[in-house]
Amino acid sequence: MKKSNFKSALKLVHKIFGGLLISAITMTSFAADNTLSASESNAGWQLLFNGKDMVHWRNFKQDNIDSKWKIDQGAMFLSTGGGGDILTKRAYKNFELKLEWKISNAGNSGIFVLADELGSQIYSHAIEVQILDNERHSDNKINSHLSGSLFDIVPSPKISHKAAGLWNQVHIRLLNSAMTVWQNGVKTADVVIGDKKWNGLVAQSKFKTWQGFAQAKTGHIGLQDHSDPVWFKNIKIRELK
Repeated sequence: MKKSNFKSALKLVHKIFGGLLISAITMTSFAADNTLSASESNAGWQLLFNGKDMVHWRNFKQDNIDSKWKIDQGAMFLSTGGGGDILTKRAYKNFELKLEWKISNAGNSGIFVLADELGSQIYSHAIEVQILDNERHSDNKINSHLSGSLFDIVPSPKISHKAAGLWNQVHIRLLNSAMTVWQNGVKTADVVIGDKKWNGLVAQSKFKTWQGFAQAKTGHIGLQDHSDPVWFKNIKIRELK
């Protein structure tokens, strides 16, 4: 074999084995949709949706889940209004929550934390992380109503927003009333529920006269039926001490 041909063959071998090595590293570092990677499992993460069923969820104040909540290509999908708000069967106190959401054109939805069933609605006492088509929905005139915001309390920065139809990543961390929210890798809220600053923000919001709002120390994770199609996947939680 000529020296030049040998070098070419050697480069090809390096390229092939290098690609295999990168693939192996990627497979061990990242999990497929609605699964946990080895590192996530070791860190205590648990799935709230496996891509096949919704056994961890039920409708607000009910034992079952409405058939309008469906599985669509590995995502929890509210196909039309009337499916009702849903929440986790378990309640949580200190946790990290990660999920991805996608909203339909002109759509509106939300993610609730510390939801209880003492009020008439899931949002009666819960804090909501907003989901919205920021470009088309009519509720886009108030900054704290845009996606990633703590609804009507803390506005999210524009850099965290994506257009309707695209998947968004949300990460919520709640530890001893300290709550931080990230959307698409951007911090959108950092508050301590019940402190002076928080109470001032609530006093300027629609919730200022809502008895019991954000008072619970333990509550369910909720997903909103705002009558618009919305998708959720990769919903996972890790309890904190």
